[in-house]
Amino acid sequence: MAGDESDDPRQERPNRGLATRLIHPLAQASHEFVGLNSPLHRASTVVFPTLADVCDSDPVGRRYSYGLSGTPTTRELEARLETIEGAARVLLAPSGLAAISLTYLALCHAGSHVLVPQSAYGPNGRLAHGVMRRFGVTLERYDPMIGAGIAELIRDDTALIWCESPGSITMEVQDIFAICAAATDRDVPVAVDNTYAAGVLFNPLDHGAAVSVQALTKYQAGHGDVLMGSVAARDADVVRLLGEAHLQLGLGVSPDDCALVLRGLLSFPLRLKHIGEAALDIAHWLKARPEVEAVLHPALPDCPGHEYWRRDFTGSAGVFSFIARDWNWAQVEMFVNSLELFKIGFSWGGAVSLALAYDDLQRPTPEAGQRLIRLSIGLEDIADLKADLALAFAKSTA
Repeated sequence: MAGDESDDPRQERPNRGLATRLIHPLAQASHEFVGLNSPLHRASTVVFPTLADVCDSDPVGRRYSYGLSGTPTTRELEARLETIEGAARVLLAPSGLAAISLTYLALCHAGSHVLVPQSAYGPNGRLAHGVMRRFGVTLERYDPMIGAGIAELIRDDTALIWCESPGSITMEVQDIFAICAAATDRDVPVAVDNTYAAGVLFNPLDHGAAVSVQALTKYQAGHGDVLMGSVAARDADVVRLLGEAHLQLGLGVSPDDCALVLRGLLSFPLRLKHIGEAALDIAHWLKARPEVEAVLHPALPDCPGHEYWRRDFTGSAGVFSFIARDWNWAQVEMFVNSLELFKIGFSWGGAVSLALAYDDLQRPTPEAGQRLIRLSIGLEDIADLKADLALAFAKSTA
């Protein structure tokens, strides 16, 4: 009889101890609940209904099998990013650099030749010169403005071509379409570090790239408290290689961090729009300053590759650089150290504005590189940021 106490499973095992009853509860909350936010699923161990399910093969880690293969929280973030980038598969990594590492290890082998632009994120080159070199991978740097001329650098052993557009310090915008066309003719995959465009201002997969890499640490997370990277691909063979490498390397991400990025995605378009507009406003303001020799911002006509930005991008983001006029390193230090609202630090894309300078930067020339200051615009009032910069200029030129 329905509802009879004899049908209640809790009456079947009355002698189980407290510890067992806490670990294996018979009474559970209803799962018939729908909230506005994605639920947080934490798990290292995944349980299976039968042993046959455990033995079922899954070479690219698409099914839930262990915490490293993901939980519904990590899959939710992957699915949303797949929609944004139009990718067949997005794989998450513990950082942007880990996403770069995954791309190398999935697509290269002993004896591979890799092309990396001179403007690329510094740790990318250090990885290629360091760990990858120990495994027989050779790195060749190329001029980021080479365009179709990259065809002359592709060799029979070239396994990967990296692009980063714009370059995250000197802001060169690359002709991704021409580079991908040359690479396709030689069947070489192109990987684009697309962190600047955040997957929405420019989509390299639409321009022939095999892989789009991002540091979700930046705009998607948006608050300077999460490290995470992603690798997106469309081609089935590339997806398979990335999936196998991801699984074998054990590149798990925290569901808690994924939940923070999912939360960040809710305001991501509004933040990116505001930051992009504020950065362009400040870039124009800096261009009119007598202390400034050049402003390196993709939306400005004199930025290297501006014509490709106009052709390929739907907008600009919040990081850019300027070169001070006739300053020495001591003045650069004074300027950066005098800023109050702009904090000194790496990264970009958060609510807090940042500034950074480089005493050994060789681009665009060694002399100009030492006078280059990179700014990341946050969410502060634009007038306050300009006043902060103006005060630092005054102290540096006194």
